[in-house]
Amino acid sequence: MGLLLLLPPVAALLAGLAAAAPRPAVPSAAGPRAAGPRSGVPALAGLASATTRLSGVLVSAILLATGVALLVHRGAVPTLGGDLLRADALSALMLTVVGAVGLTATWAGLEPRTSPATSAPTGATRSERRYAALVCVFLGAMAIAVTTDNLGVLWVAVEATTIATAFLVGHRGGARSLEAAWKYVVLGSVGIAIALLGTVLLYAASRSAGEPTLSWTRLVSGELPLDPALVKVAAGLAVLGFATKAGLAPMHSWLPDAHSQAPAPVSGLMSGVLLAVAFYAILRVRAVAAVVIGPGLVRGLLLAAGLGSLAVAGALILRQRDHKRMLAYSSIEHMGVLAVGAAVGGPVALAAVLLHLIGHGLAKASLFVVAGRVLASEGTTTIAEVRGLLSRRADLAVPLVVGMAALLGFPPFALFFSEVAIVLAGWRAGLGWAMALVVALLLVVVAGLVRATAAMTLGRAEQAPAVHDEPQAHGADRGPVLPLVLALGTTAVIGFVASPVGDVLTRAAAVLGLS
Repeated sequence: MGLLLLLPPVAALLAGLAAAAPRPAVPSAAGPRAAGPRSGVPALAGLASATTRLSGVLVSAILLATGVALLVHRGAVPTLGGDLLRADALSALMLTVVGAVGLTATWAGLEPRTSPATSAPTGATRSERRYAALVCVFLGAMAIAVTTDNLGVLWVAVEATTIATAFLVGHRGGARSLEAAWKYVVLGSVGIAIALLGTVLLYAASRSAGEPTLSWTRLVSGELPLDPALVKVAAGLAVLGFATKAGLAPMHSWLPDAHSQAPAPVSGLMSGVLLAVAFYAILRVRAVAAVVIGPGLVRGLLLAAGLGSLAVAGALILRQRDHKRMLAYSSIEHMGVLAVGAAVGGPVALAAVLLHLIGHGLAKASLFVVAGRVLASEGTTTIAEVRGLLSRRADLAVPLVVGMAALLGFPPFALFFSEVAIVLAGWRAGLGWAMALVVALLLVVVAGLVRATAAMTLGRAEQAPAVHDEPQAHGADRGPVLPLVLALGTTAVIGFVASPVGDVLTRAAAVLGLS
């Protein structure tokens, strides 16, 4: 099973290289070379283009299959290369989440690749090859981040995603996209630099204890006499740094710009995968700190960041006029819920946090893809300019409404169960005041999102769709429906599946400890 851990990064590397490779030119169908000895070139170019387009889908499917295989494995924890790669129950679950969310975003984000004039397959452009390769790099780095047993390797993997994601955010070009990419790079680099300092100090603490290591299993074993003062500073810095990548307030300002300007599938990957993996790193640091100095420090930091994120999201969603930015602020809200759940601690709250990661990732990836189709159809992201979708474009309105219901935590969707479990666990832990505030802020968010969704879907359109500011890909407002059905269907039923889902969540939460 240990060799299975190599499959995700190797698959991502090979797919990325294949996607980035130059393609043969496609002769014009009307040209003199369209037939004859070179008539096979268009077919070869079409096959190469399909390989490029599907590279992210294939890598995501491999990650999902590998994660599921590791989840059902009941033997010894698979390891490879000492503390380089190790897949305990939590790592296996996170790899499954990365694969499932990645598959939803990349599969649902596929657009038709036929020319409306000739119906012939067109070759992948240099920009499309670069985009596909960067998505593979992103997925491969995320796979390494969640399966490594070494905090240093995790930091490198998260930094690799910062580089890849910066180019993906600015993929479409334009002043606003480039500004968002630079803002993401600057703030993300500051956060990851703070996390690096925390990592170095944690290594220094282990070195002073006589065993230099950054292995999770060694650091949480309780066998190393780590200096509590040094660990306290290291944990605080690491949590602050990774919280920046997770989009927690007050380090959240990069997130709305990046999510709103990135291509729709990339926004789904960032919200459902990048934020989740950054929060996974916080959970790992929390486990180390709890063993050495107790849960108090990290609990206080997470509770403050969680409540602050909910307050920021609630205030800004109410006055939001852009539907992609609205979804971005919703990501801040859900990261706040996760932070509150991690602060509460205990088996119920931690299992609910992991369930929330799954539900939020699938719902948000679906909604960002739908938001991209709405943009392609209506030519605008302004909420006030999108009206009557239910009567004009039911294929866009129905997944938008269902996805929003899942995101808001309406029953029977998974986020309903996770949020209720977190609130009840917090109440029993003596944090009733905080849970009351959480519920109040969640109601504010619900009011803002319901109002915007109703405005976009109900009523009659007052005017024709706005003219596109720039050319859109043919058929960009349509795409595969099955991945959306599977993703949203999963969020609707997973909360009712006590076995094996409940067992998986319990085992993964146990890895983090019950404090």
